[in-house]
Amino acid sequence: MSAVRKLPRGPVMIDVAGTELSDDERERLCDPLVGGVILFARNFTGSEQLGALTASIRALRGPALIIAVDHEGGRVQRFRKDGFTPLPAMRTLGRLWDQDHVAALDAARATGQVLAWELLAHGVDLSFTPVLDLDYGVSRAIGNRAFHRDPQAVAALAQALVAGMAEAGMGCVGKHFPGHGYVEADSHHEVPVDARDFDTLWAHDIAPYRHRLGRQLTGVMPAHVIYPVADPSPQPQPAGFSPFWLKDVLRQRLGFQGLIFSDDLNMEGARVAGDIVGRAMAAYDAGCDMLLVCNRPDLAAELLDRWAPVLDPANLRRLERALPSSVRAPWLADPFALELHGPYLKAREQVVAVDVGDDAGPSMTAAQIGMQRTELLNGHG
Repeated sequence: MSAVRKLPRGPVMIDVAGTELSDDERERLCDPLVGGVILFARNFTGSEQLGALTASIRALRGPALIIAVDHEGGRVQRFRKDGFTPLPAMRTLGRLWDQDHVAALDAARATGQVLAWELLAHGVDLSFTPVLDLDYGVSRAIGNRAFHRDPQAVAALAQALVAGMAEAGMGCVGKHFPGHGYVEADSHHEVPVDARDFDTLWAHDIAPYRHRLGRQLTGVMPAHVIYPVADPSPQPQPAGFSPFWLKDVLRQRLGFQGLIFSDDLNMEGARVAGDIVGRAMAAYDAGCDMLLVCNRPDLAAELLDRWAPVLDPANLRRLERALPSSVRAPWLADPFALELHGPYLKAREQVVAVDVGDDAGPSMTAAQIGMQRTELLNGHG
């Protein structure tokens, strides 16, 4: 077995095609620009397989690459069986909030615990959750992923979820700053435009980030949405490419000190910034710490070959301290040990008891989220 390579984490997060690493992927993951891996449903067939995959990724480098996943609950939950509990959609928790605040907060906290414990037991470090977008009832991209229309309810429920994740030992990433819920267009396939003014966004959509929750987020993911009225820049860009939103508002006005993850640079909403290298340069210069390139291994390879950034020392420090430093408890060593842990079993009972009604929705696959040319993931084209 080859020795672990000592490399600091770089600012690019990429994906892998299948359920185990190919030789080409091992080499690509050891590129100095790479700092993390994002997993999808296609990377999972069962508990044992997922644990082996994450262990093989972790063994490549020191410090280990960040292993992340979109694991929110409802229709966006990558792993749903064999060691994973089906989680309620966040709108389900919002509807429970309307009936009983205390019960909703308890359910949100238990959901965060179960979500994090199950991922950690399988070697996954981070979930891109919670969704902090407001539920205006119009967004095709957000839908039942949002907790509620009321920003105070969103903040309270998200804080409970985040508290549960933190108790399990996992960080969290709030998304999609400053807010994706008001626009109907889906930034996976279109370039959404939100024409509201800054004061309106500040009072409503940004409110959850102004809540104390904002200080508890490990990371924030900006939206691929253009805000031409709110953004005073001469040529407003989607928030993930906008120094105004990331540096002026998120860093300066809100004082956020954690990681900023770009949304997938392969989404249609990112294409306004040019080719893959242009998008990476624009996002990094705007203030993103980690750049996601998903479902297009050819573009990931092109970016790693062609992009030669001058890395920001502050960026590198944030990447270095991205994960909790504490050693995982013995009962998080594997899913079998977790099944013997009383607090986990109690939290799982609470989650299973939540009435999801008609809010579960279909799962969202790699073909629905991000680039549609999935033949590239199978080695074709």
